[in-house]
Amino acid sequence: MVTYRTFGSGTPVTLVGHGLGATPGEARLPTSGLRGTKVVVTLPSHGDAPDAPPGYWDYRRIAADLRAVARETGATQAIGVSLTSAALIALLAEEKAAFEKVALLLPAVLDEPRPFLAREVAITVVGGPPEYQAERRQAFTRLDDALAELPGQTAVPDRSALHAVDIPVLVVGATEDPLHPEHIAKETAAAFPNGRLELVPSWLTHRADVRTWLVDFLHG
Repeated sequence: MVTYRTFGSGTPVTLVGHGLGATPGEARLPTSGLRGTKVVVTLPSHGDAPDAPPGYWDYRRIAADLRAVARETGATQAIGVSLTSAALIALLAEEKAAFEKVALLLPAVLDEPRPFLAREVAITVVGGPPEYQAERRQAFTRLDDALAELPGQTAVPDRSALHAVDIPVLVVGATEDPLHPEHIAKETAAAFPNGRLELVPSWLTHRADVRTWLVDFLHG
């Protein structure tokens, strides 16, 4: 159900997933500075992708789509942002060596469900300039089903399922982002034996820091 575009060439091949409501430009942000081939996924109901079919918004279904793209493209490492970070967590719980390295940016759910989030809150709570708010408002016009279906779900039923995932995992959380609580990032990093935690106040204002960590982690 997902589509993707590739940027760059050669190895490593890095799968890049976006968050709910991300614009095409936002989806490419984590690729900045990365070497090799970047496979940027577009989930249904985003960008120019078709609308999601009924019942699509399930972390494990998204995880299966991401794994299919990784197999097709030969991706050996992955980056997930918010929604797709949860899908990657679900994937790793089932297939512990699906990737050699995984970066989870702004995780919002682990083994406790998120509460319902109204569309207008999802659009405005992150702040940003008027043009950014306008882009988010347009993006979320196609995502009412996602906002209705995702609350109540968890990435994994029990975080102990991640204790056997011994690949390196970078978790980048935010201390001032109401959609992505700091404690979820801390708990996610702690659930992986080789988890590494980094925190910024906000991804919107500290993209350079996040870029540096991603490059060092994925190419180090």
